[in-house]
Amino acid sequence: MKKQKAKAIIVGGSIAGISCAKALTCAGWDVVVIEKSRAPTTASPTGAGLGLDTLSQKIIQSWLPHPEPFYEVTLPLPIDQNRATDGEKKVNWVLTRDENLNFRVAHWTDLHALIYNTLPREIFLWGHQYISFCISEDKTSVKVKAKDLQTNEIIEVEGDLLVAADGARSSIRQSFLPDTKLRYSGYCAWRGVLEYSGKNLDTMMGFRKAYPDLGRCLYMELAPGTHSTLCELMYERLNWIWYINQPEPQLKGSSVTIKVNSDMISAMHQEAEKIWIPEFARVIKETKDPFINVIYDCDPLKQIGLGQSGVNRRRLLIPQLHTVEEAQTCQY
Repeated sequence: MKKQKAKAIIVGGSIAGISCAKALTCAGWDVVVIEKSRAPTTASPTGAGLGLDTLSQKIIQSWLPHPEPFYEVTLPLPIDQNRATDGEKKVNWVLTRDENLNFRVAHWTDLHALIYNTLPREIFLWGHQYISFCISEDKTSVKVKAKDLQTNEIIEVEGDLLVAADGARSSIRQSFLPDTKLRYSGYCAWRGVLEYSGKNLDTMMGFRKAYPDLGRCLYMELAPGTHSTLCELMYERLNWIWYINQPEPQLKGSSVTIKVNSDMISAMHQEAEKIWIPEFARVIKETKDPFINVIYDCDPLKQIGLGQSGVNRRRLLIPQLHTVEEAQTCQY
């Protein structure tokens, strides 16, 4: 008789989750992905730019039948440049420049769609909220409970491997590793993507003059007590992140994203005009729906597989993520 395939249950359908799904599928596993979002993202809402080093590029391309789609959604970044900014004089100057960066950058939704489209649709349980898991008495299987957010029905999924891809503040990881704590980095980050297709032309003309290597360069701007990164994305989008040194905020729930209001955005715009050169401040001001991420770090896990190993023994896999940036798939 043909041996039954091993089955993995992945909690979390962001890029980390679907990347695990793709790797396990290629290794011959059956896979189920539990994700609370009701459907995969098909449009290009506010999101973030994702940096891919050479190893990431190689792995993702190995998952694709042809390399062309990868190059259609990513932009090469051969240059890494650090510049200092004088907010009073509104000038900046180059500190370091590396022309051997060999990175590529993509928008979150484009990269997610690229990987998602290589996977069978039937493996996804969209609109399902993870509730809990339990391991069988003989430790040969794991059972996950989830709630259908549309019907409130509770379902159970049984498998051989549980993958905790449920974010930097993973509740599954907390169950196994309660002593693993995230460290606040001292920074929160305003993030945004400016879409300038057919509009913002005056803004972009001035910005390209101030940033002449835009489209090929990852810029880091340094100012007293703060710094920022920015780069261009495919399809006429500009990704920026502004890191601000401040006390750790109080977070609610499992998300590291803070909801912002119009007063917070207005105050941020005023501060940007004080710190950055006018061209960058104008880009920030014209970006719709900016948001805030709290930046954390942690020590590397001593092991990522938990539970008993060996023949017919099952385990939990926690993707090793050193920072919240990596937890959101290598976002700058």
